[in-house]
Amino acid sequence: MHLYLLSSRVSFSPPVFWHASSSATLPFPAPATAKPLPPPSSRPAKSLKLEAAIPPSNSKCALECPHFQSCSGCTHELDLDRPSVVDEAAEFFSKLGVSDFTFDSSRLWEWRCRAKLAVRGSSATPLIGLYEEGTHNVVDIPHCKAHHPRINAAVELLRKGITALRILPYDEDQGTGDLRYVQMAVTTHNTSLPVSDRYKNGKVQVSLVWNTRNETSPSSEKLTALAQFLWRNGGPRSNENIIHSVWANFQTSSNNIIFGNRWRHLLGEMDLWEHVGGIDVSLAPSSFGQANTRAFDSLLWKLQKYVPRRSSVSDLYAGAGVIGLSVAASRKCRSVKCIEVNKESKLSFEKTVERLPKSLDGSISWHQADTSAEPLSWLMGSEVVIVDPPRKGLDASLVDALKTISFRNLKPMSSTDGSQVKEEKRPWVLRARESSVYVRSSTTADGPLVLPQTLIYISCGWESFKEDCKALLSTNKWRLEHAHGFNFFPGTQRQHRGSGSLSEG
Repeated sequence: MHLYLLSSRVSFSPPVFWHASSSATLPFPAPATAKPLPPPSSRPAKSLKLEAAIPPSNSKCALECPHFQSCSGCTHELDLDRPSVVDEAAEFFSKLGVSDFTFDSSRLWEWRCRAKLAVRGSSATPLIGLYEEGTHNVVDIPHCKAHHPRINAAVELLRKGITALRILPYDEDQGTGDLRYVQMAVTTHNTSLPVSDRYKNGKVQVSLVWNTRNETSPSSEKLTALAQFLWRNGGPRSNENIIHSVWANFQTSSNNIIFGNRWRHLLGEMDLWEHVGGIDVSLAPSSFGQANTRAFDSLLWKLQKYVPRRSSVSDLYAGAGVIGLSVAASRKCRSVKCIEVNKESKLSFEKTVERLPKSLDGSISWHQADTSAEPLSWLMGSEVVIVDPPRKGLDASLVDALKTISFRNLKPMSSTDGSQVKEEKRPWVLRARESSVYVRSSTTADGPLVLPQTLIYISCGWESFKEDCKALLSTNKWRLEHAHGFNFFPGTQRQHRGSGSLSEG
């Protein structure tokens, strides 16, 4: 049995990917091109293999951000290319018999392509940024070094619009004001430009969180005016040409939840597309998207190498199914099931599927379901299981299912076997409280007795990952084989927050 462990969104910096086998294996994210360390004089800052001593700190890897002392986003200024947790991770995996742990430092500045920012202050002096540590006082961060430059430019344009139109920022104490938060999401996928120019010329999808129940409120005219200001001064016909689209979200709750349930597209393109892991991905403003697009792309390419061609895959905690769909396209999987509890991800999944290669010959499905309810149901029939849980780690019921799952007397189906298999009919699919979407089913599904031989674990919480890892390895049914780390949040050390965001995990 194989267990792979991947950690892609570790807020303290390095996500991990590891792989195990026979008894079991776990994967952890690593660089797509990690190689043994060359001499210090020739070593690129991009990736390093932690089998040799890490070189001394390099001043070229310092944050040098003017907001560092007051902003709660970044937690350290030096050694952005090698956060201290990398040493801990290397030691942890070494004790488990993994000697080839690698770490990809990725892009160190201007890496954040998605940011949620609070809007406070006054119309004359708006504050757009993050909360000060331990408070709800907003720190203005117009020159953030983590943000993609187009986010900073869009924030400055928004600031001008607030002042010019006398938009009232939200007052938390009184519950008054118009604009509560803004989400800036950058797409760098522009096929009209050379690949080398696409990142720096990204466009920003602006989502304005408005302090009303819907678009019919008395302040809706202000919302429309602000959207038109952004489009007129930053849209495709402007000199700036940085705005992709403008959306509105309506939120009146007094709690700390950023988004409400009601969304409205105002201006620009309806769909935001990004290209990662070899596929075009659609991301609605309401769905989760990785903040570090470059690091996520590297992780996906590494992950794909551990999935056997023509295998059957279950992608748990799947979101919009980006991981599962990238594997389906690159590894020509017989079947891929994406399981996600948040129904908002369904539309993005469907749109992404429409751009997959037409030559794919397999079954691809998305299911709205809670994997903790009947985890064994989602494990059966899949040779490979990919998990990308929230920071708290795997649900206890899923850990128990993986620990107690029995391979005794079970003969895995060969991915190259041309034998015909009866069409799978599972009662649990009918019983589950879920919304299922089957987008392609030209081949037969796997038999119900097929159980996972490989587990790929993508972790965004180092402490929870270690606990899950120890629990899975304690049964001797899983064996750890490979581990890889990715620097998704340069400038941070803490596991509960990534830099430049209010609530990223």
